[in-house]
Amino acid sequence: MLYHLLYPLHEFISGLNIIRYITFRAAGAAVMALLVSFIVGPLIIKKLKKGQFKEEIRDDGPASHRKKAGTPTMGGLIILCATIIPTLLFARLDNLYIWLIVFGMLYMGVVGFIDDYIKVRKKDKKGLIARYKFAGQIFLGLVLGTIILTFADHLGANFAENATTTTMPFFKNLLLDYGVFYIPMVILVITATSNGVNLTDGLDGLAIGVVAIASIAVALMCYMSGHIKFADYLNIIYLQGSGELAIFTAALVGASLGFLWFNTNPAQVFMGDVGSLSIGGALGILFILVKKELLLIIIGGIFVAEAASVLIQRYYFKYTKKRYGEGRRVFKMAPLHHHFEMMGWPESKVVVRFWIIEIILVLISLTTFKIR
Repeated sequence: MLYHLLYPLHEFISGLNIIRYITFRAAGAAVMALLVSFIVGPLIIKKLKKGQFKEEIRDDGPASHRKKAGTPTMGGLIILCATIIPTLLFARLDNLYIWLIVFGMLYMGVVGFIDDYIKVRKKDKKGLIARYKFAGQIFLGLVLGTIILTFADHLGANFAENATTTTMPFFKNLLLDYGVFYIPMVILVITATSNGVNLTDGLDGLAIGVVAIASIAVALMCYMSGHIKFADYLNIIYLQGSGELAIFTAALVGASLGFLWFNTNPAQVFMGDVGSLSIGGALGILFILVKKELLLIIIGGIFVAEAASVLIQRYYFKYTKKRYGEGRRVFKMAPLHHHFEMMGWPESKVVVRFWIIEIILVLISLTTFKIR
C-alpha cells in the first residue's frame, strides 16, 4: 500500500525513491511486524484469558507439561496480525505472488482456528476430525495449484515457461518436471509443511524459533529468485516479481521473533493450530512459488524429523501389535522432541539444540546454491 501511495511522489520528493527497493521495504516490514507483535500481543493474550481460551493438556503427554494447563492458546492470531498487516503495507499489491501467499496463510489460519475452537469450546482434545483437516489442506493445495497453472503468465514469463518444474539442489542446469503431478505435489507440500509445524509445536519456543530461523533463509531465496543478476549468478530460475515475497517472509521473521517474546519458557501463550497450520501452510506455499520445493527437505529438516517420528512410532506400534500381540515403540514418546524430554533433557535444552540444528540445516541449504 505504501509503495502505491508514496512511490509516485518520488518525482517531487527524491528521497521517496527508496520505496522501490525491496530490501528497504523488507526491513520495514520486519521492524513493523515486531512492533505489531509487541502492541497487539498483550491485548490478544488478555482477550484469550478473558474468553477462557486455555490449553487443555493431553493425558498421554509428558507429566511435566501438566503445569502448563490453563495457559492461553490461539496466540497464532498475534502472528497472523503481525505478518499480514506489514505485508499489505510494504508489498506491492499488484503482485499475484503476494495475494497467493496472503490467501494461503489466512485460509490455513481459519482451518486452525476451527480446530482450536473445537478443542477449547467443545472440550474435545482431538479438535477437528483428522479427515476434515486433511480435506481443508487438500482443498487449498488444489485451489492454489489450479490458480498457479491457470494464471502462470501473471506470475511472469519465466514462471510460465517453467510452470511445472523445480530446481534440483546440488545439480547444475538440472530441473525436475512434475508434469501432470504438479497439483498433487502442491497438495503434498502444503499438507506436509502445515502438519510438520503443527507437530513441532509442543515445547515453549520450539516451533516459532525454528520458523524464524528457516524464514531468514526463505527470505534470501525469494529475493535472489526475483533478482535477475543474482538468479543468473546462482544459476537458478529467475522469477520476475517473486522478490516481493521477501517482504512477506521478512514480516514473518519479525512476527516470529515478536511472538517468541511471549512464547519463550515459561510461555505466556501458545500459538495453537491457528498459528502452526497457517505458518506451515505459508512456508510450503513460499517454497512452491519460488520453485525450491526439494530444498524444503533440508531447511524444514526439523519438521520432517518430527513428522517422521510420529509416522514411524504409529506404524511400528501397529505392526508389532499385530505380529507379536503387543505394541512396541521406537521412541520413548513421539513427536521427537518428547523423546528427548523422556530421556531427561530439560525443555530448554531440547529447544535450543533444535534451534542449533536448524541453523546448521539453513547453512547447508544455502551452500547448495554455490555448489550448483
